[in-house]
Amino acid sequence: MAVGLSGVAFGAAAVTAGLDVAQACVLSLLTFTGASQFALAGAVGAGGDLVAAAAGALLLGGRNTLYGLRLAGLLRPRGPRRLLYAQGVIDETTAVTLAQPTEQAARTAFTVTFASLYVTWNLTTLAGAVGTSFLGDPGVLGLDVVGPATFLAILWPRLAASARLRTLAAAAAAVALAATPFFPPGVPVLLSAVAVLLVVIR
Repeated sequence: MAVGLSGVAFGAAAVTAGLDVAQACVLSLLTFTGASQFALAGAVGAGGDLVAAAAGALLLGGRNTLYGLRLAGLLRPRGPRRLLYAQGVIDETTAVTLAQPTEQAARTAFTVTFASLYVTWNLTTLAGAVGTSFLGDPGVLGLDVVGPATFLAILWPRLAASARLRTLAAAAAAVALAATPFFPPGVPVLLSAVAVLLVVIR
């Protein structure tokens, strides 16, 4: 249900940002990582160019690479299945897979979680995008806040659980706010990643 609600929110946010229904759906089919999709839609909606928007989305999606390294030894996909498995490596599939007691249970958990979330996310993206496209000008209803609000809701549990992450988020926000008057939309978000890099290097 939570993923479905986020999917509807993404469909609405994408159309509000200026994407059409087909573009929103293709983005969900091919990207399938909510935080990155919301970031891309938000940057495009703010007037950022596609390169900056895609770069920000890639930075957020980079964590899935680390998940993939952790899951590769457990799932051991072979041949073309590796591409399919890579598409399914997200926060939820990683959490459910790693919680299983045996390798067989982990493989089953990954497959079931991936399949159910992928179908749900894509159907609800379509529903949100189609529903919003019938509203005329969705900006009149204030739907432009759906993306940022959902993104904050995704981040909030992590921030609430860690003072270190709150400090890091505050530093990243400060960098983005300071850069906003001087750079085009989308670029300040990329620059905020400098705070993360400094912590990683430290």
